[in-house]
Amino acid sequence: MNTLFIFFQHLVPQHLLSRLVGAIAESEWPWLKNTFITWFINRYQVDMSEAANPNPSSYKNFNAFFTRQLTSGAREIVDGDSSIACPADGAISQLGTIEQGRIFQAKGQTYSLTELLGGDESIAAKFDNGKFATIYLSPKDYHRVHMPLAGTLEKMIYVPGDLFSVNTVTAENVPRLFSRNERAVCIFSTDYGPMAVILVGAMIVAGIETTWAGQVAPIKRTVSTFDYQSKPEPISLDKGAEMGRFKLGSTAIVLFGKDAAQWESAFSAGTATRMGELLGVTNLP
Repeated sequence: MNTLFIFFQHLVPQHLLSRLVGAIAESEWPWLKNTFITWFINRYQVDMSEAANPNPSSYKNFNAFFTRQLTSGAREIVDGDSSIACPADGAISQLGTIEQGRIFQAKGQTYSLTELLGGDESIAAKFDNGKFATIYLSPKDYHRVHMPLAGTLEKMIYVPGDLFSVNTVTAENVPRLFSRNERAVCIFSTDYGPMAVILVGAMIVAGIETTWAGQVAPIKRTVSTFDYQSKPEPISLDKGAEMGRFKLGSTAIVLFGKDAAQWESAFSAGTATRMGELLGVTNLP
């Protein structure tokens, strides 16, 4: 069954399918969007009591529902300047140390740090032998991504690619999954060294958005680097501030440099996560 699932993903026109689903998710036709939202809530047991707007039918379209804001106080951001906050609700796919420029994916699968970051070796060098945490956002989860630490945006790199599903089955069977899917690589400077937050697209994901650029969709589907260091007003975000969101879900990857951080021992592959909880601590003063 798993083999057929993987084969199907190779076979289907991934980007066309995602655009079609995206068009449906943007529809404001009441019958369509309300039917879709109601089905989704029941199918995935979505807890609407946490939503700032708990009325499913009041959302203008499915994407507005899917990227819904949480009610005030639904998540607490861990205290302490050196405490690293979990960026998203979901589950740990993998976490650990970046070894010899490669990141562990699943069941013996690894992928290139440089490839993940869009091919820039100078940026990859900042994170070699550092730490990584890969967090999978399932359909039922809150789909906004928040800052693990306070930081100032240096670069955003859009990397075009495939749109494979990013669940456990695919991670175990598709080589280089996270470094071949479409993604937005966000590089921040922090008081504890460089930090990357990478938003990875997936099958039927209708869009990746950031709070500073909106939907990340360059006209040309080529690697595109946006330099924010030269902007007259820097984009600085506090720990716990929203930095991006997914339309129809995916994966967030957090990177820190060598000796800069360590993860909480309670986390391992499969551990559930909640945005804002303690994911780790920094090692640098």
